[in-house]
Amino acid sequence: MKLTSEDLHDLAVGAAFLGTGGGGNPYVGRLMVQRCLDEGLTVDLIDPTDVPDEALVIPTAMMGAPTVLIEKLPSGEEAITSFRQLEKHLGRKAFATMPIEIGGINSTIPLVVGARLGIPIVDADGMGRAFPELQMETFGVYGVSGSPMYVTDEDNDSTLLMATDNKSMEWLSRMVAIRMGGCAYIAEYSMSGADVKRTAVPNTMTLAMRIGRCLREAKASHQSPFDALLNLMPQTLYNHARIIFTGKLVDVQRETRNGFSIGRARIDGLGPWVGTMEIEIQNENLIARVNGEVRAIVPDLICIMDSESAEPITTEQLRYGQRVTVVAVAVPAIMRTPEALDVFGPRCFGLDHPFTPIETMA
Repeated sequence: MKLTSEDLHDLAVGAAFLGTGGGGNPYVGRLMVQRCLDEGLTVDLIDPTDVPDEALVIPTAMMGAPTVLIEKLPSGEEAITSFRQLEKHLGRKAFATMPIEIGGINSTIPLVVGARLGIPIVDADGMGRAFPELQMETFGVYGVSGSPMYVTDEDNDSTLLMATDNKSMEWLSRMVAIRMGGCAYIAEYSMSGADVKRTAVPNTMTLAMRIGRCLREAKASHQSPFDALLNLMPQTLYNHARIIFTGKLVDVQRETRNGFSIGRARIDGLGPWVGTMEIEIQNENLIARVNGEVRAIVPDLICIMDSESAEPITTEQLRYGQRVTVVAVAVPAIMRTPEALDVFGPRCFGLDHPFTPIETMA
């Protein structure tokens, strides 16, 4: 599948939704890929089933605090450098690249790498959403090592990391990213095509495009984009979605700490929605409570959307006074296994509430 400019717009919107507030500003990434198209380059998306089992796939991404991207825009060369350095270290040419997560700018960084290097991008990822830490990957949950890993900054300085496990890789690379100014660009989790099929969340890139297209077409036909979205999700691996709150954003606390964007958002209910919702943030929205009662919790998606435009709002774009609708979405079954919850369930974020699927909540 060769992506068009319209596909990119839909992808950016859908990835911002699936990113649950994190992953970086998708607008920046869309412009980077559009520049590739304007130069006549091809963005070729392939299904994971079309990747040969023995082929080498190297995912690429941005890591760090999404807030830093507002002032420190990437060129695209950073991730390419990490990719090439890892190829050199492994002594093999890669067949393709792919996202490590489907959220925000990290849905588009691999598109830039693929377009500029003339290789395909696999339609899958390792999070099915966005998570703040690199060990929080379905790749790692099901046995793929994250290192060797390369980290590169905008000055083309690169570091090779060899870690004993994926959590150590996250800890070490986070310190490097902080030294590089708060964000950096990486190549990691190199794996075979067989491992892609076994460990990745499939077809999330095309899902993001479907979500963006669904919202765009509903608005163009003067239908409710929220109704259209809620009707779409049960047709996918994310088989349950519902609105859990609507209101006005009355307070946002946000700071960049230890390489993450940490904060809290408070929303006062409007119309039939009574009370106050509080959402805790670590790059992404982690838990949503109304008057102290949990309404959704990680790894299920908590997506804040503009009530008028139905545009997803990333955490760095949250502002006082915004009228917002909060949508919760169930993640695919591969992300709810005991092994997965041990890596990116609530307790991995210091939350004292057990994982409860949104479809079982009142």
